[in-house]
Amino acid sequence: MLLNRDPSEAYRRVDFDARVKGADSRQLVDLCLEQVAGSLSRAIHAAGTGDNGSKSRALTRAVSALTALEMGVDPNAPTGTALIQLYQSARTTILDNVLTFNPTQLAQIRADFIEIRQAMMGAPPP
Repeated sequence: MLLNRDPSEAYRRVDFDARVKGADSRQLVDLCLEQVAGSLSRAIHAAGTGDNGSKSRALTRAVSALTALEMGVDPNAPTGTALIQLYQSARTTILDNVLTFNPTQLAQIRADFIEIRQAMMGAPPP
C-alpha cells in the first residue's frame, strides 16, 4: 500500500539529512534552532488551515529538535543550566499546545529561537 506523503516533507527530510552529514557542531546547533522555528511556523500554519496531521508532525519535529539541542548542552558550561531550562520550558509549552493550541505562545517561542539563532550566527566562532 502506498503511503500518502507530502512531497515537500520528503524534500525537507533529504535537505536536512544532507546538511547534518556535512555539519560541524556549531552548524548542527544552528540547524536545530532552524528546525524549532520552522516547525513552529508549520504548526501554526497547519492549525490555521485545520490540518491536524501536519500540525502534529510539526510539533513533534520541534520537540525532537529541542531534545537534540538539550542533549548537546554541557551542563558545566557557564550558560549550560540556563540553556537546559530554556529548552525544557519550550518543550513543555509545545507539548501543552498539543491539547490546547495557542498560536500566540508558539509564535513567541519561535521568535525567541530566531533571535537566539541570529545572535549565535553573529558571534565569532569559538
